[in-house]
Amino acid sequence: MRFQFSRQGLEGTERIRERIFECLPGATSWTLLAGMLVLSFWKPFLAAVLVIAIDLYWLLKLLYLTLFLVLSYLRLSLERQTDWMARVEAIGRWPTVELTPPLPHAAPAQRLSHWIFQRRMLALAASGRPPPPLAQIHHLVIIPMSTETQEIVEPGVTSLSRQRFPPSRILVVLAVEGRASDEVKAGAARIQAHSCAQFLDVMVVEHPDGLPGEARVKGANVTWAAKAAARVFQERGVPFERVVASCFDADTVVSEQYMACLTYHFMMCPQRTRASFQPIPVYHNNIWEAPAFARVLDIGSSFFQLIELTNPQTLVTFSSHSMSFKALVDVGYWPIDLISDDSAIFWKALVHFDGDYRGVPMYITLSMDVVNAGTWRRTALHVYRQKRRWAWGVENFPLVMRAFSQRNAIPLLDKIRYSVKLFEGHVGWATWPFLLNVIGWLPAILVGREFPNSVLYYSAPRITALIFGLASVSLLTSIVLSCGFLPRPPDGRPWWTRVRYLFEWLLVPLISMCWGALPALDAQTRLLLGRYMEFWVTEKRRAPMPVPVV
Repeated sequence: MRFQFSRQGLEGTERIRERIFECLPGATSWTLLAGMLVLSFWKPFLAAVLVIAIDLYWLLKLLYLTLFLVLSYLRLSLERQTDWMARVEAIGRWPTVELTPPLPHAAPAQRLSHWIFQRRMLALAASGRPPPPLAQIHHLVIIPMSTETQEIVEPGVTSLSRQRFPPSRILVVLAVEGRASDEVKAGAARIQAHSCAQFLDVMVVEHPDGLPGEARVKGANVTWAAKAAARVFQERGVPFERVVASCFDADTVVSEQYMACLTYHFMMCPQRTRASFQPIPVYHNNIWEAPAFARVLDIGSSFFQLIELTNPQTLVTFSSHSMSFKALVDVGYWPIDLISDDSAIFWKALVHFDGDYRGVPMYITLSMDVVNAGTWRRTALHVYRQKRRWAWGVENFPLVMRAFSQRNAIPLLDKIRYSVKLFEGHVGWATWPFLLNVIGWLPAILVGREFPNSVLYYSAPRITALIFGLASVSLLTSIVLSCGFLPRPPDGRPWWTRVRYLFEWLLVPLISMCWGALPALDAQTRLLLGRYMEFWVTEKRRAPMPVPVV
């Protein structure tokens, strides 16, 4: 029986179960925050003990995540010089490919990368599932457009035309909302006219507004576009299992190696039609034009995704992502009534295939825009709305939990692993910054009123300060890594631009509360009260980009 991956049209027990799971994250977050606040005034001694325990847990987790951030960053650095197209061509000679040693003059990083490649080739041979012929592999890239004008979209299309992988086997679909302005539609038509000859085709597909059963969400638009692309592949005789579908945000720009890297991972994955492929999103297109708080926040988002790549067992798609077109068609495309389509499609596929689905990490970046609405105040508001939309991914929790309760074929361990990660991730998102930066300091202050001579009164602040001192190791590590992560400032910027950037990280406690925990708590509260959100398009601005860079 096919599971209905939607909250629409539910009745009886299913509707009750959905509402219970919708309320659980928000109720838990509010209970933690309000409970610790009340306990701080009512039983400050007990609250102080709990705060120390919470701080210790947070410190251990932070150091653990920092370790994997460093490992993931090193892996990304390791693969930056990889010639992905050369590897794709080597795999394309299967089964006559020979595992040759690296060149004698190769650097240590290149030797290690080559060793990893050889290990993966041996694993692919042992799987008994050979890669598809290289000449038959095609790519579909869907770029949704709602308010994005030509100057935002065109650099990304241009970057696709400069791929090492043959652009003649890339189908680009500009998915334009029917309610979009005439300027947006005219821009899409101009991009099509300028770029069509360089690709398999460039299609402009207009999504009608107000179709039955659809909400005003990106998933409905890209699903309409994917169905149009399916007809094109059928007419050209291209099997769906030979097509890799990518859904890129309108501002996405990729390096010339990107599609080759994606092809490599698709060919090397034995279960390639049961997998999503996740790169590392960075926000470099306009990063030096954005306010400091937006810049630090989005670098933190990139670091979080770097950490996520180190655990493929629970990797979930985020933002721009790719997957087998056959899998996309089999599951019924993206949800057409959910805002969080980028993660929802992974959960939908995981449920549809009874747990036989996975995320494949790709150690390559693609670049997007930092939110920039022109003024500091407008940007602050737009960043808040964007992060609230991201946090609205909590809408997946009730759907996934309801599916897990019905699909007995999904392994129990996988259910537990995914459920804990999804629930803990959203609750922690909404509570940790408040607990650490505000509520956590109250017990140490208030305990002195009742027990001014107690050991805890003197020890609690010192223990907390020690824990935060150790946590600064993680902050310093993040600052150092971010310096190597950032692109060079544009010509004409003063030398102290990067120095000023280092001090922007001192804003982390404030940023994590105002544009991290608060929008997440907002989203969970809306879900708790049944006030469902609608999709909101982020306003982004950037200087002209004559040459796409990543």
